[in-house]
This record gives sequence, C-alpha cells and structure tokens, in this order.
Amino acid sequence: MDTTAVVINAPGELQLRTLALPSPVSGQLVVQVEWSGISTGTERLLWSGRMPPFPGMGYPLVPGYESVGRVVHAEGSTKVRVGDRVFVPGASCFGEVRGLFGGAASRLVVPEARVVRIDERLAEKGVLLALAATARHALASGDGLPPDLIVGHGVLGRLMARLAVCSGGAPVVWETNPTRAGGAEGYLVLDPKDDARRDYRTIVDVSGAAEGVDGLIGRLARGGELVLAGFYDTVTFAFPPAFMKEARLRVAAEWQPADLAAVTALVANEKLSLDGLITHRAPFSNAADAYATAFTDPTCLKMLLDWGVSR
Repeated sequence: MDTTAVVINAPGELQLRTLALPSPVSGQLVVQVEWSGISTGTERLLWSGRMPPFPGMGYPLVPGYESVGRVVHAEGSTKVRVGDRVFVPGASCFGEVRGLFGGAASRLVVPEARVVRIDERLAEKGVLLALAATARHALASGDGLPPDLIVGHGVLGRLMARLAVCSGGAPVVWETNPTRAGGAEGYLVLDPKDDARRDYRTIVDVSGAAEGVDGLIGRLARGGELVLAGFYDTVTFAFPPAFMKEARLRVAAEWQPADLAAVTALVANEKLSLDGLITHRAPFSNAADAYATAFTDPTCLKMLLDWGVSR
C-alpha cells in the first residue's frame, strides 16, 4: 500500500513523493486524507531549517499534524468504523522517512487511539482542532482565568481569544500587521504602540518572537505571568526588570488528549466557532507553492491542502 506525501528532504527542499505504507495490524486504521493544514509555526521552522533539536527531528520528513479524512479500513475490533470522518494529529508510518508530524499525506496508517471521530458538518474546519487544543492547553494550565493580553492575531491567537471570550473574558490582542487586525469577535485588537497599559495580570505570547520577551515583561503587573505559547529557539531576557516585576514565566507545551476532547465538545456545542480562519486552499499537487504562500503571505491565516478525495 502506497501513499502520496509531502516530504521535506532538506531545509527549503520540499516535494511530493510516493512512499510505502505498512500493513495495518490489530487496532490500527487506514485513513484516506481529505484535507490537511499547514502550520506557520513548527512547519515553517522545519522548512527553513531553524527548528531547534527536537525528538524525532531529522530529514527527510513528512510534516503536518492537522489532517481530516475518512476511515477506509479498520483492522480487528475497533470503535471507530469504516466511513467515519476523523481528525488525525499526524502519523508515523513512512518507514525510513521520518513522520514529524506525519499528517501531510493522502493515506495514513494510525492506531485507533490516535484519531478523534468528528461531526460530518465540521468537514475541512476539523484541521483547526489541533490549534484549538493548543490554545486551550495554554489557558487551562494557568490560574483558570482568561488572559488579559494575547500577542499575535494569527489563527492560534484568534482561537485563544475566542476561548477566552467563551470563559467570560474580554482580552486585548496585539497585532502589528494591519492586514491581520480584522476579524475580532468579542475582543479588542490593538497595535502595541497604541496600548499604554503596563499592568497586565497575564500575557500569552503566541507570536514565537523571542526578541519581544523583554518588552512583554515590562507590560506585566507586579507578580504577573508571561506565558510562552509559540515555538521558540533560544529565549533570553534581562533579569533586573523581571526581578523588579517579580514576574512569573510559564512555557505552554504540547496539547494533551483532554484538551482535544474539550475543544471538540465546545465546537460540537457551538460554543467555539472555527469560522473565518481558513483563508487559502490549494490542491495537494501544488503543495510546494502552497507551503511558500503559507509562510510568506501575511494575508494567509491557514492554508489548506485538498487531497482530492471525492465527496
């Protein structure tokens, strides 16, 4: 059994390749992928060669952790059945080609426990569940209160702001690029130069810009918390201002199954909207151009690869 996969052979070198897949064993599923999303955080770092050392890192690799597809085969006794639409947060089924995170392929072999069955109506928007779970994890692992300030109005920042609003918050979101300032739903978007406030209780940074940490510490209230929820290489900060603020620093790691279950329920109950976040689409055959657009076009919030499955 073969699959067509996006493969990053080396930094800046991306192509579609046909790869062999293993035969499924008991408890595994074969998923025909309908759509996969392109991450402008981790995948950009993989593509550019700036990804810091990370377990499973190396080239060649299949990227992607935002896939939605149909189960076309279930080996043995499984609760997920053939025909179910599922979200797949990546796979590792490509032999000598690494799967980090392994979702950008036309067909995947994955353990049943790896997938989440989703509502038919969610369709392509299901690719956003990983980022929604990431946003929820960053918020839920704190003090339980919505953040005061979110830095970055990309997809992750928007999902975090929407979750904060769901929790009764009214956060401020910073965005320096005017093309990304629109689309707020129940919260305020500001350019940081237009915000004089310096007493934020909690600031969540999703920009991944390590050079901005000192400035964010300066915006905290005494005893305030800065949450790093993007993906960074090396983070440094001046100690005296942090000392004077008695600042707290927290790193939000990868989402957990409970986060994915929570946001899936919020979406199903229509408490969390995923509308308006997928801005660009491309057929999988144009993967190289699609990745370049996702990483360079500021109007692109989320690029979707369509794997050409008849629907």
